[in-house]
Amino acid sequence: MNVLVRSAGFLASVQDLGRTGLRQSGVSVGGALDPHALRVANALVGNADNAAGVEATLGTLRLQFEDERLVAWGGGAFTAQIGATDLPPGHAGLVTKDEELKLTAPNAGGRAWLAISGGIDVPLVLGSRSTDLKGNFGGYGGRALRDGDLLPLGTAGRLKERRFTNRRTHENGDLEIAAPWISEWSAPGIWASATKNGVLRIIRGNEWDRFTPEAQESFLSAAFSVTPDSDRMGARLEGPELDRVETGDLLSEAVAPGTVQVPPNGQPILLLGDCQTIGGYPKIAHVITVDLPMAAQLSPGDAVRFHEVSLAQAQDLLREREEDFARFRVGLTLHFS
Repeated sequence: MNVLVRSAGFLASVQDLGRTGLRQSGVSVGGALDPHALRVANALVGNADNAAGVEATLGTLRLQFEDERLVAWGGGAFTAQIGATDLPPGHAGLVTKDEELKLTAPNAGGRAWLAISGGIDVPLVLGSRSTDLKGNFGGYGGRALRDGDLLPLGTAGRLKERRFTNRRTHENGDLEIAAPWISEWSAPGIWASATKNGVLRIIRGNEWDRFTPEAQESFLSAAFSVTPDSDRMGARLEGPELDRVETGDLLSEAVAPGTVQVPPNGQPILLLGDCQTIGGYPKIAHVITVDLPMAAQLSPGDAVRFHEVSLAQAQDLLREREEDFARFRVGLTLHFS
């Protein structure tokens, strides 16, 4: 079965959790810019964590389904509707044959991640179904989605019948689910809707000491503005100039999503999921993993500040989130057969 893209919005693409183990060959991790949001949405519809979904960026995404599917989404402050019924973030909803799902442009936060039961069944390329928009491979033809595209879907798991609150049984014993159906159970609100509080927590980078004390203080106290030339590779920031103690070239080293590099103009770049695998600009900091969802929502004109935490604190926060997600996964098994 397939889903028809009636409207692809500003930028929509097929993404999963990305390509791992290939950075030594120059292949970016890519995937959903907020992997946690996609994992949560996949859990809500009974998919494996790494099932491919749709990342929507601004605009309005409209999808029409050929068969019955569960859908769930999370991310920025989008609004979603199945037909004329609202689908809140972090809830599962039942879409019936020929019905339409619409995700509408947000007031805050520029991206959302949509999961469909069964996942989007495009071919695996280098172990992933994600679209690499720079390399033009993976996903749906290696490109962003367009109006009229027909996305193949995998086989969906089944929701336990007793979990439907609007079921009715015919005289012949057949069960019919009256649409629309929205789950009463949901993901925690902090997972379903990304907040933009303007503060990203960081740990110091390898080249922290290459910057002047004034630059270090400015980095942790000043506000930086996201510039319009930002994309899935990184958010370019504008603010006080971050001067180095010594100028000069550095050997290229590994970088990763969350790395904050500072080019010669002194204006930092926060790397995101499609970033390069190595870079020669000094690395002043790294945004911690649990704050990457907020980084993925940055839009031109947004203000962002940085707050330092220890490596141990960053690890504890990530461990706590993973433990909570594991319990969430176990709880959802009650709803699926």
